Amino acid sequence: MSAPDPPVEARDLDLGLAATLAGAAVNDDVLARLQDAGFAGLRLSHGYFFQHLVAGPQPVGTLAERLAVTQQAVSKTAGELERLGYVERTRDPGDARVRRVGLTARGRAAVEAARAARSEVDAELRARLGSARVEAAAELLRDLLAERGRMPDIARRRVRPAG
Repeated sequence: MSAPDPPVEARDLDLGLAATLAGAAVNDDVLARLQDAGFAGLRLSHGYFFQHLVAGPQPVGTLAERLAVTQQAVSKTAGELERLGYVERTRDPGDARVRRVGLTARGRAAVEAARAARSEVDAELRARLGSARVEAAAELLRDLLAERGRMPDIARRRVRPAG
């Protein structure tokens, strides 16, 4: 029997890994708050889907292109979210062959609840860790995103899940 791996020390985390794990911890907290607020069944990946529906219903093909997935993957996710009451699928008024996906009132409420939960988490972190430290960390991460050329996609809501 081999010895267990030694524990990872916080000082051993590089910037990318620390940012990824910190982001995951915040996202877990936000999802837990959404569950507690009655928005069951939501996953982090649904947020990437929702970001494309905030401005209004979108054709399945457009969603597939923006998310860099197949139309079948979009239809599957839309079906799941439709069963949960967050989105609805309708026929395009200009082309009955085209299906559009849009947020329902419950979906819009989930988006607002997620925004509120993120604000709450941010305020709690600022209270515990200090506003200046949290702002400095956020500024560093925004600068990193800009340096890596990611801000244009973020500005256009073209962020896709990693992987």
